[in-house]
Amino acid sequence: MRKLLFSLVLLMLPFMAQAQTAIKFGYLSYQQALKSMPEYAAAQTKLATLKTKYDDEMKRVEDEFNKKYEQFLEGQKDFAPSILQKRQAELQELIAKNIAFKEEAKRLLQQAEVEAYAPLKAKLAEVLRGIGEARGFLFVLNTDNDNLPYVNATAGEDISALVKDCLQ
Repeated sequence: MRKLLFSLVLLMLPFMAQAQTAIKFGYLSYQQALKSMPEYAAAQTKLATLKTKYDDEMKRVEDEFNKKYEQFLEGQKDFAPSILQKRQAELQELIAKNIAFKEEAKRLLQQAEVEAYAPLKAKLAEVLRGIGEARGFLFVLNTDNDNLPYVNATAGEDISALVKDCLQ
């Protein structure tokens, strides 16, 4: 059995060597390609403006809460028990609303980010597909986050500059 397996491997070696030389691929930093797009700056500005609006509203709500809390602390010793409980309930309700608003704002900002970058990612995907087909690549790899620590330059091609030119 071992002899048969060894014989098969020996017979396949020329084919495996030929297949290895036929493999071509491209690689690039996906994030750098996105950032090179003219539309990226517009998307960043739009998201920053939206974040500022949410931050301003959160600050306003916090200030409102702080003002009511200070009033509560100042009058706490003079309040009747029922008024004290009512004010405490109001403060707890404000805290709950503030927390809910912050969570909703975070969710909406994440959704806005996905929506803002979707057309850019679609455009980049189309450019990568076109380059891959034109160059005869089997695939294109993303080098971000140290995902590709080594590339054999005879099989892989850095297409960063080509992609950047196509996106301009």
